[in-house]
Amino acid sequence: MTSTSVVPEYEGTPNPVALERIATETARAASAIIRASYGNATSLRSKSSPTDIVTQTDIDSENLVRQLLGAATPQAGLLGEERGGTDPGQPLQWIIDPLDGTINFLYGVPIFAVSIAAAFQGDVVAGAVIDVLREEVFSAHLGGGARLNGDAIHVAPCDGLAAALIATGFSYRPELREQQGRIAHGLLPNVRDIRAFGSAALECCWVACGRLNGYFERDIKLWDYAAGALIATEAGALAELPCPENADLVVTAAPNIFSALRALLQDPSP
Repeated sequence: MTSTSVVPEYEGTPNPVALERIATETARAASAIIRASYGNATSLRSKSSPTDIVTQTDIDSENLVRQLLGAATPQAGLLGEERGGTDPGQPLQWIIDPLDGTINFLYGVPIFAVSIAAAFQGDVVAGAVIDVLREEVFSAHLGGGARLNGDAIHVAPCDGLAAALIATGFSYRPELREQQGRIAHGLLPNVRDIRAFGSAALECCWVACGRLNGYFERDIKLWDYAAGALIATEAGALAELPCPENADLVVTAAPNIFSALRALLQDPSP
């Protein structure tokens, strides 16, 4: 990172432009660690299931992110995928996924990212997602639009759900995978096609820049979507985030297809 100064105030809150910059610089540093170890990954342990794994690179990336964010914002709390949360009572919280797409990374599939979001008093106000191998930097701050490598991005126009390319992902829990399979089965005849790339953060960002028209998934964590969902909405997408009433659904899509897509995301089984 080029700066370790405390984030300046902006209308009584931390400056969202500065938070976007810090998120971007930190994610760049973490992505360099990941690129250096790509092709030599080994699984350390499983988490929620045998398919939910951690590599040493996940740990190394998160350690660096915590160090850099701690230097830049010493009073902030931090929630990370691998080491949990610190200082949860602080108004400013960082939400980090140090390696989104660990399975892809382990297998050598070249789609994985670093995701860093800043939340102030519970609302995500800035974030950055870096496609590690392509070195594409997606970023946004609340009310400031979304960017790819510094240039403004917007959702793509779409003629309707039948012309839409939709991405999704699948839970690590077998019982939920069965349900998700039924939903995908019902959705597939109604869209152009479905993809599953293995990185929620990037799939949200690809909606933002028009590579996808929509994305949905259930049973993912805050660090998976916090930065990506902000980037998508700042690029003009509509989004719905997890809550008990929607069975932990994340969906983001171009505005003109959002309602039609959302209507097809209920489990069709009795």
